[in-house]
Amino acid sequence: MKEEIIIAGFGGQGVLSMGKILAYSGLMQGQEVSWMPSYGPEQRGGTANVTVILSEERISSPVLNSYDTAIVLNQPSLDRFESKVKPGGTLIFDGNGFHKFPTRTDINVYRIDATEYAYANDSAKTMNMIILGGLLKVRPIVQVENVLKGLKKSLPERHHHLLASNEKAIQIGMGLIQKIN
Repeated sequence: MKEEIIIAGFGGQGVLSMGKILAYSGLMQGQEVSWMPSYGPEQRGGTANVTVILSEERISSPVLNSYDTAIVLNQPSLDRFESKVKPGGTLIFDGNGFHKFPTRTDINVYRIDATEYAYANDSAKTMNMIILGGLLKVRPIVQVENVLKGLKKSLPERHHHLLASNEKAIQIGMGLIQKIN
């Protein structure tokens, strides 16, 4: 099994954190892992993306031109990465702020209204965990218990009191995601 993933959006949406948690989760399962972030100097508000590869075998290169799964959180990311999802692959998008939606019919497209849910429930900081839950529902590439271990490893100890709310957000995301095509 090998899964090549791109997660892309604006800085401040938790894109890099989501990738790091996914990478740590793979490590907890004994997988080979690559985590390669890319972001502009603006950080918050600028574009950010991270490539994560999870594999049972050695990873020859972290540089990818196409992906099994793309998670896009803004219009520029959809415009840039929709065409790079492999046929039969998966594209997940947050429904907030899009004026054009995915058009490909040779991939599995899912919508998750994580931003809307997170803000409506005063839990904006868990938006990325809601999306991660949606990913795990449609692509169970890592076990939830390993995601929680990865989350604990990546969060500073002073934020460990947030682990329960993040676990709840993952479960919420599993219920929110909807297949579009």
